[in-house]
Amino acid sequence: MNAAVPRPAPRPPARSFDSIRDFIRALDERGRVLHVDAMDQDKYEVTAFAYRLIDKFGIEHAPAFMVDRIRISGQWMEGPLVANPYGRWPDEAVLFGVPEITSDYQQMYHAVLKEMETRLDAGGNWQRIPPVELGDARRAPCKQVVLKGDEINIEKFAWLKNNPADAGRYINITSVIIDDPEFGKNTGTYRCQVRDGKRISINPEPSQHGWRILTAMRQRGDKVAHVAIAVGADPFTFCASSTKMAGFQEDELEFAGGLRGTALEVVKCETSHIRVPAHAEMIIEGEVPLDEGMDEGPYGEMYGYLGPMKPNNFFMNIKCITHREKPWILNSFTGLTCDMPRSPQIASNFFKYRQLIPNLTGLYSPRGANGVIVISIDKKLPGEGMAAGQYLAANIGLNKVVIVVDKDINILEPSQILHALGARWQPSASLLIPQTQMMMPDPSRRHWALSSKMIIDATRQLESEGGPKAWAPLNRDLLAQGAPDSFRLVDRKWDDYLKGWEQP
Repeated sequence: MNAAVPRPAPRPPARSFDSIRDFIRALDERGRVLHVDAMDQDKYEVTAFAYRLIDKFGIEHAPAFMVDRIRISGQWMEGPLVANPYGRWPDEAVLFGVPEITSDYQQMYHAVLKEMETRLDAGGNWQRIPPVELGDARRAPCKQVVLKGDEINIEKFAWLKNNPADAGRYINITSVIIDDPEFGKNTGTYRCQVRDGKRISINPEPSQHGWRILTAMRQRGDKVAHVAIAVGADPFTFCASSTKMAGFQEDELEFAGGLRGTALEVVKCETSHIRVPAHAEMIIEGEVPLDEGMDEGPYGEMYGYLGPMKPNNFFMNIKCITHREKPWILNSFTGLTCDMPRSPQIASNFFKYRQLIPNLTGLYSPRGANGVIVISIDKKLPGEGMAAGQYLAANIGLNKVVIVVDKDINILEPSQILHALGARWQPSASLLIPQTQMMMPDPSRRHWALSSKMIIDATRQLESEGGPKAWAPLNRDLLAQGAPDSFRLVDRKWDDYLKGWEQP
């Protein structure tokens, strides 16, 4: 048996993005950023604007936006505040170095998956490149301004209270970094409620890596934990921070290097041993008391509903803030805007499940439909659709409703998924799982960590599965077969057809 040939190191994107600023500027060059001079968040103008932006453009097409000045608690604060920066497939293609960018979302989806595969080793694991520490910390952009002692006031920055029902203002696009010699490292995205000028809550959920490390430190007898929070980190660090790429005790910053194709530059904190991304907009350093807690929330959760108050949650006493001159503030309108790169998580799931489902051709979780996942397969044999669905339903995380469709269905297009449900699916081709594990904050659950699930096999059912002897051909396929030049003719004349017409 021949030894597996290792894959080459991941190539860096054609254009390097050392910071979130670099990436936003690249989007701006492509007309993908909407600029607003000023908004009054005391009237929840920014939040309402985010909703209207999605209403008007759709969740998959709405641009990123920047607000230069924001009114908060009666004061005008300097931004810019950045929101909705990630998640659209052409933009993800830019981020990960796809050579030719088009507006065809399905084409970009497959191009990005192909690009992501170059970041995997021969065993299907994400490649890692350890971070490199800057020799001169003063060169780090995140240390252009250093605030200690009485200079510390986290409230002077433009953090938003998204909704009148939220408990307060939140720092919610974070990379929270913990580094313990015994329990390992974690860089995770956990929301932080602003409590006063020198204290913030930190909300790692039970079972998340940050929660496990802090809890283990408490059980060991530690009184405090040193923690650093990178705000506005580069896109690759935030990829690793906000997804499940790394396992417990694995260093997410190494995974960020693997995604970049080059080592991530880090710098030592002012008040602890923790190394942080050098090109972040801001670093908040502090201590988490492990024998104290503070109630946190409620807060509008990822499903679009108000979550509960979390009693006795972790909080941090801020010891130092370092930041760039005029730092950019990133905000998540949780459950609404596209706040994290999607490609690594989707690619990771796709390649993992393809080992179990060899005929898997696509995997996607539609925006705005948390808990629903759609996969496409190249179906050949009876039972393949249901078998594939059962693999996905076994995931204890997001997958509450699993829909399986044929490979000719564009899983990025909701109308095609609905077409498969309406024209190819019979309700008998379903499996209801009455109760199993479900870890996400689904507001429909009666009990924490438990949910029912459903698998819908919307592939064309073979005769042995109860389907028709022969499926009627699609009208579009008949057109393509009977008049093969018709679409090329229309594509060639498309601009002429639309000349002088403006979409209302």
